Amino acid sequence: MDVPRFNRSAVDGYAVKAEETIGATQFKPKIFQLTGNNRIDISRAKQVWTGNPLPEGVDAVVMLEDTKLVKDKIDVWSQVTPGENVSKRGEDIQRGDVAVEVGTRLKPQHLGLIAASGISKVTVFDKPRIAVLATGNELAELGNKLEENQIFDINKLVLCALCSDLGAEPTDLGIARDDIDEISERLRVGLEESDVVMTTGGTSVGGSDFVPDAVNKVGKPGVVVHGVAMRPAMPTALAVASGKPILILPGNPVAAIIGFEVFARPLICRLLGMKHVEPRPTVQAKMTRGIATALGRRNFVRVRVFKHDGGLLAEPISARGSSMMSTMTKANGYVIVPENREGLEEGELISVQLFDIVEG
Repeated sequence: MDVPRFNRSAVDGYAVKAEETIGATQFKPKIFQLTGNNRIDISRAKQVWTGNPLPEGVDAVVMLEDTKLVKDKIDVWSQVTPGENVSKRGEDIQRGDVAVEVGTRLKPQHLGLIAASGISKVTVFDKPRIAVLATGNELAELGNKLEENQIFDINKLVLCALCSDLGAEPTDLGIARDDIDEISERLRVGLEESDVVMTTGGTSVGGSDFVPDAVNKVGKPGVVVHGVAMRPAMPTALAVASGKPILILPGNPVAAIIGFEVFARPLICRLLGMKHVEPRPTVQAKMTRGIATALGRRNFVRVRVFKHDGGLLAEPISARGSSMMSTMTKANGYVIVPENREGLEEGELISVQLFDIVEG
């Protein structure tokens, strides 16, 4: 339906015919007789509140503060133009218009427009279910006692949070030891219960990196890509089994996050029914110093963007150190250095994709 369904007042005040207010000032007010009728005659006005329907015969509303009530009449101190302070029928949305396009992630404002249109139910995409598995003998669950040479698993926690951030429903598959059979069994559970399986760790070329072999064991075609020309996250592998995608991310925390950003984020957006990948906010900033990066790889450099002298500066946090989670908490964005460049220069204007706020 039309929103609004009728011409209505956008302010508290008096409904009048605009041409009758021409020349009105505080020193020479125009005087109107008040009426309660829904049809207004010459030199008549009706008091209205925000949202009230506009009576017939009028085309504007004078704001309450631009008038003075004198018994059953009002002095109008300000002239108005036709349509002033009026929300016209269908001004927000007209019957037959598309209120919200398919593939839109529903935010509070979308829900408001849908509700204003009188629609109480809409068809939505199922939230994709993402099973997340960590691998490695060195890992311990948070809250457990650390054995010698063990570290707490943080990747699974972070990846699940990234999935939830996008609107997906993560499932924790726990930690699998460095054993092909154990990893394979966890993968089968994930494939049965979820739409996507995401693993972290065990994807390099080391002797205990069993995940690609385990993936090949559970289904065809198995691993289709192993190793990507990017830094960090070069050991990332992409696979399919039982008709479902498997993302094999590195074990280093920052590499896992960047791998998620590049491969999991677009996949989840597609599964959510979005037409396009939900973009990160982007700003232009100048590099505070130069950095060197390797040719032949796309480099994702963490930076801290901050305000300075009316502009924005980007301070490199680290182009390396994919095991150092603190580089992600100190940074609020990243810049992509293309494969054909050997770094960035001091003072160079670059495009930064933000994952946190810009501070002063």
